[in-house]
Amino acid sequence: MTIIYAIDPGNIESAWVTLRDGIPVDHGKVENDEMLSTVRTAFVPGNLLAIEMIASYGMPVGREVFDTCLWIGRFQEAFIARGGAVELVYRKDVKLFHCGSLRASDANIRAALLDRFGPGRVRAVGTKGSPGPLYGIVSDQWSALAIATTIDGRIDL
Repeated sequence: MTIIYAIDPGNIESAWVTLRDGIPVDHGKVENDEMLSTVRTAFVPGNLLAIEMIASYGMPVGREVFDTCLWIGRFQEAFIARGGAVELVYRKDVKLFHCGSLRASDANIRAALLDRFGPGRVRAVGTKGSPGPLYGIVSDQWSALAIATTIDGRIDL
C-alpha cells in the first residue's frame, strides 16, 4: 500500500492531503504548529512526505515567503528525524506533470485533477449524498492534492 502525505505550506497555516494507492483518503488545513505535531506523531515514517518547495523567480518577496521557508524546513526535519523520506516538489513540476505547460494556472491544474478523478466535477467531487473521491477538498487542499498526485505519478514506491 502506497501512502503519500502532501503539504502545501504557508506562513501561518498549511493544507495537507493523504493519498493512499492514488486516492485521497484524508485532507485538511491546520495551523503550522498543529501540522508540525502531525508530522511528528501521526504521519508514518515508512511512507513518503511531499512538501511544496519555494523557488526563486528573481522577484522581491516579503516576510511571509521566508516564514514559509522556515516551516518547510521544520516539517522536513521532523519527518526525517523519525526515519521518513521527504520529497520537495516545485510548482513548475506540478504544472508540467498535470498540464504539460509551465503556463498552467491553478484553475488548469484543478481541471486536470477533476478529469483524473472524474472525469468531470460531478463524478470527481460528487455530492453530500454521493461523495466522490475529492468531496470536501477546498482552497489550498487542491494544491496539496496536486503535489501528492505529482509524486504518485513520478515515482514507484
